[in-house]
Amino acid sequence: MKPASSSSALRYQEEIGSEFIVLEFDESTRSAAEAAATIGCREEQIAKCIVLRGKTSDTCILAIAPGPSRIDMAKVAAIVGEPVTRPDAAFVRERTGYAIGGVPPIPAERGVTTLVAAALADVSPLWAAAGTPNAVFTLTYEQLCAVTAGREVDILADAP
Repeated sequence: MKPASSSSALRYQEEIGSEFIVLEFDESTRSAAEAAATIGCREEQIAKCIVLRGKTSDTCILAIAPGPSRIDMAKVAAIVGEPVTRPDAAFVRERTGYAIGGVPPIPAERGVTTLVAAALADVSPLWAAAGTPNAVFTLTYEQLCAVTAGREVDILADAP
């Protein structure tokens, strides 16, 4: 682990401010399982960021959930008031400024609709992507909601 040095991680560090410290690893943190193994934490501590697209409005929606959980697309659609879909990589980069696998919690002023799984409130500390597939930072649930202006909602699929 080392301080951020890549351009995307440094850009995100600047975006979120000095309250948080972006760290980079030689190993991948692209998936929740990889991030947990690399960081040395539980997978539940990974605040994974999934980008969705409103089918009618073309809105960018960021769903943030515990690492091992699945997002329920019907619940998200009901919350945002329109069907949603998984966008292509170009949409993700254009709307968030980051590539899939490194999308961080987007600061509120960027205009992304953010939904935060209420289940994350019971986990501390949280780890989230920070702009690249091997950069992360740590924060609390309260900080996550504040940075993103995210709505605390039930967006998780029921366990099988």
